[in-house]
Amino acid sequence: MRLGVLDVGSNTVHLLVVDAHPGACPLPAHSHKAELRLAQLLDDSGAIGDDGIGKLVDVVREALQAAEDKGVEDLVPFATSAVREASNADDVLSRVEEETGVRLQVLTGEEEARLTFLAVRRWFGWSAGKLLVLDIGGGSLEIAYGIDEEPDAAVSLPLGAGRLTAGWLRGDPPDPEDVRALRRHVRAQIARSVGEFSRFGAPDHVVATSKTFRQLARIAGAARSAEGLYVQRELKRESLEAWVPRLSGMSAEQRSELPGVSDGRAGQLLAGALVAEGAMDLFGIESLEICPWALREGVILRRLDHMDAD
Repeated sequence: MRLGVLDVGSNTVHLLVVDAHPGACPLPAHSHKAELRLAQLLDDSGAIGDDGIGKLVDVVREALQAAEDKGVEDLVPFATSAVREASNADDVLSRVEEETGVRLQVLTGEEEARLTFLAVRRWFGWSAGKLLVLDIGGGSLEIAYGIDEEPDAAVSLPLGAGRLTAGWLRGDPPDPEDVRALRRHVRAQIARSVGEFSRFGAPDHVVATSKTFRQLARIAGAARSAEGLYVQRELKRESLEAWVPRLSGMSAEQRSELPGVSDGRAGQLLAGALVAEGAMDLFGIESLEICPWALREGVILRRLDHMDAD
């Protein structure tokens, strides 16, 4: 069947269409994206204003039309941290449903971590052993660890690249003192969670997902996306530590000229790099592998599992 997932994230609203059936690898058929940056549309009270809700409604309508055009039989719509943490989340969800007919399922941070872990486990298989998975989104950082398809530990921290950029790095390029303050904040937040994972022992394989990690790996020398999904891509801590001071001295425009960095993500790449560097350092990670599957694929796989059970 042709299945679609509609991901309303902090940065983008992304429709992913796949051809899939239980027991088979989902094959991408179509991708439709709109950069909405919901996390930056919050007012002083933490609410998404009428203008922001209107834009979201329009983008969801466009995604629905794209899903219909591509013959999607089953659509799974969900939202992550930007909607989850908005002070008027219920109003946002109600208006989207009233005007589009789409009822967004709001995932908790832990659910995000667990579904991303499922995608990574299915991609690498059982031979990967104990997995530690990191995922930097626009609004949050997810960390999960385990040997099965369900992680033994999963946490979500408010350390998304978009959130941190908007709250801490106002200048372009940012003030060095602001960068230092953000670095301290990031490491203090991550350090609180390290003990929860270290009691399980060292992982056999460390994996990262998300656009931020892919871009960091690319500027550090990893293969281009055009070379395909199955090319191994790694990010070494040594390379990342060399890039962080360079990124902090660049403007967003200068970062957008780096290989693999899009204009829309260039402004928040430094914040993402600080989170990645902090996580790799505090968890003692020298090198990690980039996985092409992440949350959306995890949602698809869970949906297929439920279909198979039914």
